[in-house]
Amino acid sequence: MNLLVIADPLDHFKIYKDTTFAMLREAARRGHALTVCEPRDMRWQTGQPVMASVRDIALTGDAERWYTVNGQREVALREFDAVLMRKDPPFDAEFIYATHLLSQAEREGACVINEPASLREHPEKLAVMEFPQFIGPTLVTRSADDVRAFHAEHGDIICKPLDGMGGMGIFRVKADGLNLGSIIETLNHHGAITLMVQKFLPEIAEGDKRVLIIDGEPVPFCLARIPQGTEVRGNLAAGGKGVAQPLTDTDRATARAIGQVLAPRGLLLIGLDIIGTKVTEINVTSPTGFQEITQQTGCDVAALFIDAVERHAAAHVSAGTRGLG
Repeated sequence: MNLLVIADPLDHFKIYKDTTFAMLREAARRGHALTVCEPRDMRWQTGQPVMASVRDIALTGDAERWYTVNGQREVALREFDAVLMRKDPPFDAEFIYATHLLSQAEREGACVINEPASLREHPEKLAVMEFPQFIGPTLVTRSADDVRAFHAEHGDIICKPLDGMGGMGIFRVKADGLNLGSIIETLNHHGAITLMVQKFLPEIAEGDKRVLIIDGEPVPFCLARIPQGTEVRGNLAAGGKGVAQPLTDTDRATARAIGQVLAPRGLLLIGLDIIGTKVTEINVTSPTGFQEITQQTGCDVAALFIDAVERHAAAHVSAGTRGLG
């Protein structure tokens, strides 16, 4: 299989924990050809298919110089057996534009994972609102008055931007309302930007669980990201401690129910964030946690994912949709 991975710059990878690296390593182990680019390397010109300036790479097994470049070329995305979109958030205008180019590449016959239109339709924070039965009290608004009313009702709340990642820009406001006005102004820019507000879930002390769903089925283990010290955020990027653990029956049922809805929309890989029993985010851009789960449990998540990619690419060819542009 010829695999194109669209991601952030490779030199920024922390390969000891990076999920995209785990995908590349497993694909290489199976003998698949690896090619990479960044979203900025794509272009679409009149009368031509969507193209990209790509680099063919090989993995070295060395922790420092972990890849070599075997060549650079211009190629149509439809020429690959599968294209993995693994660009990290923010979910900004450039990300949206990249998905539009990928949607055109799909129309030309490319097999893109996750499906670009579904990436656009399921921004990480907002996606939870489709599943009210699985979430706690949540508000999406630009209005400072709405936020204040939500705080008055629930007393202890979390405020967050819609385009953040890794715990950036997350604030807790307790019952005393200390700094609520300043926090609202910081996040909504005096009403210009939409933010999300959620009731604080004290179960965060037990961890913010990352539950992975591959092709509609939950991975048997999750990664509980446990806040450390006085920190309210469990995100690993914010200093949280990652502890892999088996899924509870409740989390498995929740993940399966959500996966059965979202997988048919072309979302092959999904990462739920669950605190207690409540889903707080649905991550579809570049869900992580593969390596931590594998290292702690022996469950080879990357192998499960590449199995799914191979099935998806084979089904794409069988359906006769490749190379029709």
